[in-house]
Amino acid sequence: MNFAFSDEQEELKKSARRFCEEQYSSETVRRIMETESGVDEELWTRMAQELGWQAMIIPEEYGGAGFGYIELIVLMEEMGRAVVAAPFFSTVCLAANTLLVAGSDEQKQELLPGIAEGTRIATLALTEESGRWDADGVMATYSKNGGDYTLNGKKMYVVDGHTANTIIVAARAEGSTGEDGVSLFVVDAEASGLSRRPLQTMDQTRKQAEVTLDGVSVAGSALVGEEGNAWLAVTKVMDLASVALAAEQVGGAQMCLDMSVDYAKVRVQFGRPIGSFQAIKHKCADMLVEVESAKSAAYYAGWAAREDNEELPITAPLAKAYCSEAYFHCAAENIQIHGGIGFTWEHDAHLYFKRAKSSELMLGDPSYHRELLAQRIGL
Repeated sequence: MNFAFSDEQEELKKSARRFCEEQYSSETVRRIMETESGVDEELWTRMAQELGWQAMIIPEEYGGAGFGYIELIVLMEEMGRAVVAAPFFSTVCLAANTLLVAGSDEQKQELLPGIAEGTRIATLALTEESGRWDADGVMATYSKNGGDYTLNGKKMYVVDGHTANTIIVAARAEGSTGEDGVSLFVVDAEASGLSRRPLQTMDQTRKQAEVTLDGVSVAGSALVGEEGNAWLAVTKVMDLASVALAAEQVGGAQMCLDMSVDYAKVRVQFGRPIGSFQAIKHKCADMLVEVESAKSAAYYAGWAAREDNEELPITAPLAKAYCSEAYFHCAAENIQIHGGIGFTWEHDAHLYFKRAKSSELMLGDPSYHRELLAQRIGL
């Protein structure tokens, strides 16, 4: 096992940072935040067609680039560093991973090329009003009518759910409970009976939506995986997405540390830079330890995801729990070091604080993932 990136991965990292710094400046991110869609279509297309990011983990036979999960980790870290406002996490880390894990060859042939080309925005609708990420949180139902299915229910906090072309919906058979009876369905966003409403959330760099299913009819070919037995696939998708999100959190935490150190060098108080004060030194030192530890956790989980081995179910919740807390603490300390200006609209520190908090809750908070880890190792 080698935690060092290859020369090619280092070049990918450099090019990704250059693109994010040039194209996703804080001014651009703020402009995108103000839109209802939360996406700059020109930049999204460039990301796909010039850089091939959306195609990164999609196999070549489905129009992708055929790279592994480490390359995705590199991209997510750099996008987190810039707080990129784009439907990348929902489309690639949630929807594409779901299709790769559980989709049929026909579904992959139909949907993955569009994702790779940047012409299809997709997402996974799992959570509901309870905000739970486990199987008991799935209350939307499906019923079978001949060879077709009818979906009913309401999905909440669906990442980019109001702009996605394709929504993969988790629903359960009527009368089922727990992990039994959960199925996944590919639903066209324009399907009759499906309505969407954008939600006002704290972090507007990553849009969320309410998706209502009122007698939505889908063909039998829309079923992803085995009927009533999809939770095992959902669990793996959540692990893969958790690893990707942990890497994004690492990038954000690193940027908060960099911002803090830079400011501590130039902000003068009582005739000396505040970085010379012991209290500020301790804050920055603690942040450095957390960032480096978060990198180790995320990179190790990325290796497990690339190898698709038995360590993934252990490393994924571990990385998500630790990186969530590290990012949020670094974002909070960044504001403290900057003082009152840090949380004002004019300063970028508040962008990282809000992304850190929303990412901490996304896919389950640290307590949820520690409990998940404890269950998986038999504690």
